[in-house]
Amino acid sequence: MTSLAPLLDKDGVRLTVDDAVATVTLTNPAKRNAQSPALWRALTAAGRALPGSVRVVVLRGEGKSFSAGLDRQAFTPEGFDGEPSFLDMARGPEAELDATIAEYQEAFTWWRRNDIVSLAAVQGHAIGAGFQLALACDLRIVAEDVQFAMRETSLGLVPDLTGTHPLVHLVGYARALEICATGRFVHAEEAERTGLANLVVPAGELDAAARDLAGALLAAPRDAVVETKALLGGAVSRGYEEQRVAERAAQGRRLRDLARITD
Repeated sequence: MTSLAPLLDKDGVRLTVDDAVATVTLTNPAKRNAQSPALWRALTAAGRALPGSVRVVVLRGEGKSFSAGLDRQAFTPEGFDGEPSFLDMARGPEAELDATIAEYQEAFTWWRRNDIVSLAAVQGHAIGAGFQLALACDLRIVAEDVQFAMRETSLGLVPDLTGTHPLVHLVGYARALEICATGRFVHAEEAERTGLANLVVPAGELDAAARDLAGALLAAPRDAVVETKALLGGAVSRGYEEQRVAERAAQGRRLRDLARITD
């Protein structure tokens, strides 16, 4: 998507920055961008490395698939080189297992920061951890060949990489339960109809559509977008009257800021 020198390029993750737009690319298409603890640490590092000038972060995957999910090597006795296997982790103390999963989740949490808008450009398979990574972003543009699926239950597990909260809020409890419990594919038409996708485009137009939306997101003043994102993000947990109060407070801050500029 860009030829800029990367700020980070390791363990299947590349971060480049072009002024106010950062691009995070999954760079292991030979394995359909399968995920590992090393990749999660690299994603966390990418979030921490973002310059303060960045307003929009585009997440994309090289190759035919966005991400086929967790690398199945995690479930082998040997696991990954230099990493404890998932089976060994399961046999360890409960507190250590909880702390390890919390560390993995950090790769999925920073995309919702109020100071940025994150956009996933998703093609082909987005399975399990890949689905959850797409859900971690604020917005999703998908190719016509997209195939979302939450396959954790078929492995005797649960989705634990922060995907359950946005999934329920996007499609509702009943549909979220059905998607997770059956592990079925969600294709482009359903994704757009149910709110999982903001836009569906032909696969060859995915990067261009992401660039266009990123540009549109930069049109409004940054502080207004930051306040609006925070306002909308909190709306799901606030009642109607609480949201009215929050709107007034946010607008008051914006008006005072504008007044200071014109003084």
